[in-house]
Amino acid sequence: MATANVLKFMQKTAEDESLRQRLGQILECGDGDISSEAELDSEESAALKGERAPAVTEFAAENGYEFSTGELITVVDAFQQHQAGQISDSEMAQIMGLTDAKTLKTGTQSSFRRLTQYLTKTYLGV
Repeated sequence: MATANVLKFMQKTAEDESLRQRLGQILECGDGDISSEAELDSEESAALKGERAPAVTEFAAENGYEFSTGELITVVDAFQQHQAGQISDSEMAQIMGLTDAKTLKTGTQSSFRRLTQYLTKTYLGV
């Protein structure tokens, strides 16, 4: 699931200083930490959705995170809509290709479910 790769890449920016610094250089704005709604500022969002998007997807691929420019834009749009209160947690989860937030609370322990739970907690605050 490519949106999961976008989210993994975004989360990695919180953990990896060199990745964050290089991303900041590519975006030409912000601090390069795009790991959550709170960290993703409006300038970074605009750069990620604009002419810098192809360079970001190429950079992510070089670091093991394969996704398209469209998938990156979808995730950034969803973050912005969620921040603005335009979409619910459940709607955000659906856009991201994750299962509904209520389903996540059942605690299924497959690898995918654990990843889904982690990403939902990290990005949706569930």
